[in-house]
Amino acid sequence: MHRSGATMAWNVFKFCTALRGLGSIMILLVLGVVGVTYYAVVLTNYGPALYDGGFDSVIAVVVLIVFHFLLVMLLWSYFSVVLTDPGCVPPNWRPAVDEEGGENDPLNGSEFSSVPADPSHQRIRYCRKCNELKPPRCHHCSVCGRCILKMDHHCVWVVNCVGALNYKYFLLFLFYTFLETSLVTLALLPHFIAFFSEGEIPGTPGTLATTFLAFVLNLAFTLSVLGFLIMHISLVAGNTTTIEAYEKKTTPKWRYDLGRKKNFEQVFGMDKRYWFIPAYSDEDLRRIPALQGLEYPSKPDFDSEEF
Repeated sequence: MHRSGATMAWNVFKFCTALRGLGSIMILLVLGVVGVTYYAVVLTNYGPALYDGGFDSVIAVVVLIVFHFLLVMLLWSYFSVVLTDPGCVPPNWRPAVDEEGGENDPLNGSEFSSVPADPSHQRIRYCRKCNELKPPRCHHCSVCGRCILKMDHHCVWVVNCVGALNYKYFLLFLFYTFLETSLVTLALLPHFIAFFSEGEIPGTPGTLATTFLAFVLNLAFTLSVLGFLIMHISLVAGNTTTIEAYEKKTTPKWRYDLGRKKNFEQVFGMDKRYWFIPAYSDEDLRRIPALQGLEYPSKPDFDSEEF
């Protein structure tokens, strides 16, 4: 039994190491899709259309302006997720109050252990892997090898965990990716249909193949990202994460569900000027502790013993 457990631990370690290596490849893949799309939309089709004159030139101008705007926002959001630390437990962190509701806390699991605490704390969340206390809604990531504040999931596409400090950026990445890929799909649809027409199609075999590939890739991303976007919108509305939803803790009695407006503000902030950019205002960072990933307000009438 001991040998089997050791083998399993070794296999998990190899799997986590492989995910770390895969991450760099995924960044190159994302940039590759962006490059193919840019070549098909700008250089092959709508760039040359600027010189055609008439209505076609007007359409080309509109498509290119919107395309470049969405591309900038997409890449800004993407690299914000990649480069922003999702949030880690500060050294020697100690809870001020028992925010997890004592022994009946629904998030207490096998990875938690009772540790010495003052009498007001019946049980404190503790990570055996990191050997440190865990703030509320914090989970250990085996790929990153550390505890992540308000961890949602580890995403190989961004080579990073998605947590308290970069969750908004991840959502904006999904949002702008959906808009960009939808635009590209619609913009290249007439050219895609032309492949199946009987008339002669202008362009070299290379440009035609690039246009065909860009259309298929963007259509696939549009459909897949839409599903993820809808899922995360529902998670934000209920003030929960993918991990918490998987653990089936998002009941009507979920302590952190403060209503859709306040739940939204705990991810995007209160300053409307910053809602659609991967950044927060200094004022929001001061007045919304949840954005820092350590403190989360709960329902004032919440009674943990009902669980």
